Amino acid sequence: MGAGASGGDAPLSKAFTREDDGAEPAPLVAPRAPLPEGVPNYVTERGLAQLRAELAVLPAQRASAERRAELERRIASAEVVPPPAEPRGTVRFGATITLDGRGGRRRYQIVGVDEAAAAEGKIAFVSPLARAVLGRSAGDTVHVRTPRGEEELEIAAVEYD
Repeated sequence: MGAGASGGDAPLSKAFTREDDGAEPAPLVAPRAPLPEGVPNYVTERGLAQLRAELAVLPAQRASAERRAELERRIASAEVVPPPAEPRGTVRFGATITLDGRGGRRRYQIVGVDEAAAAEGKIAFVSPLARAVLGRSAGDTVHVRTPRGEEELEIAAVEYD
């Protein structure tokens, strides 16, 4: 019979025991997206609201002081960019663009680095694709290096919320 076992019970495997202080593990939080040195921290109104909401729930998640400070810096440096009044057919920050290319038709919204989520079709304004289309208009063609190689993309539509 092993130590601590009684009445024929087998000892517990170490794999099933906790040897910490009993506290819940800190949540795994993805690091902030990098903002290139000297580049303004542009955000949409929705992006700033998301940052503030993230900061509001941090105490409940027992976040580190560094994480909180980083979020507070991002919020303090945020510059909200409203949709342009005119010309609305030109690709600017916040635009949702429809692109036609070799890979078919794709839609992306150009957002701040903290809002970017490729799976949701949101790309950072500092990304190569966003830089290629900013200032262009519907009907223009751009050349962009993608994982598939050099691609020619036509801007089929430009929309704003």
